[in-house]
Amino acid sequence: MTETPARGLLLRLAGPLQSWGTHSNYMRRDTARFPTRSGVVGMLAAGLGREREAPLDDLTALSMTVRVDRPGVVLSDFHTVGGGLPADEKVITVDGKRRSEAKGTLVSKRQYLADAAFTLALTSADEELLHLCAAALRDPHWPLFLGRRSCPPEGPVLLGTVKDPLHHLVRMPLSAKRPRNGPGRIEFYGDRPLGVLPVNSVAPDRGDGDHHSGDVTDEPMSFAPLERQYRPRPLYRRSVHLPDATYDGFGAGYLEKLQRYIGTHFAKPERSNR
Repeated sequence: MTETPARGLLLRLAGPLQSWGTHSNYMRRDTARFPTRSGVVGMLAAGLGREREAPLDDLTALSMTVRVDRPGVVLSDFHTVGGGLPADEKVITVDGKRRSEAKGTLVSKRQYLADAAFTLALTSADEELLHLCAAALRDPHWPLFLGRRSCPPEGPVLLGTVKDPLHHLVRMPLSAKRPRNGPGRIEFYGDRPLGVLPVNSVAPDRGDGDHHSGDVTDEPMSFAPLERQYRPRPLYRRSVHLPDATYDGFGAGYLEKLQRYIGTHFAKPERSNR
């Protein structure tokens, strides 16, 4: 008996800058090379209008698979806060006092991904939850951002709701140029084994994706400001060849092909009464 494919949402995360921290603290804020579960769950919670103290169990139950269209490049920002301010306006310390003049300037280093683009599949057997998340991404309660508030998406995040999201994840147009020197490899990251990816390629894969390649601590348990908690989860990775026809470059040409694909294969979203 063939298992019925799960329903899910397809998202496009692209913009001038993105930042998906995994080991961040105040002075040093890193970025992963792909969207994290905590970042995506936080984006859904913002769209739904949930307070930071709200439970996350339903959102963390969503399964997430990431396709790396363009990996982008890592940029490091030398960031300062509080320099040159008068004494009564300097940064407040943890005990509620103002920092002294000699230590008034805080220096931090922050990493970003520049010119990166990702396509995500969020799958679940809970169709009501998928409907709520889709509506929130189309008409978010609070603004959506790509990991940090300084990183807005370049366009609509939600591509559509489909019956078999992994099928479309490997067939949708890629926002990348066709490799010049032979077939290129496209990276997929998931929280579940990736041997189920319906890849139709004559070239061999780099691993079957059924064995996790390590753990990443990006499973959110709480976003409460003073009680943020994350737990590790297994990370699965698969590097595969996709047909040359999948590569559609950048700009208007890619967006037109993406729109045609969506119009042909995706169900039309329900109209809002708002």
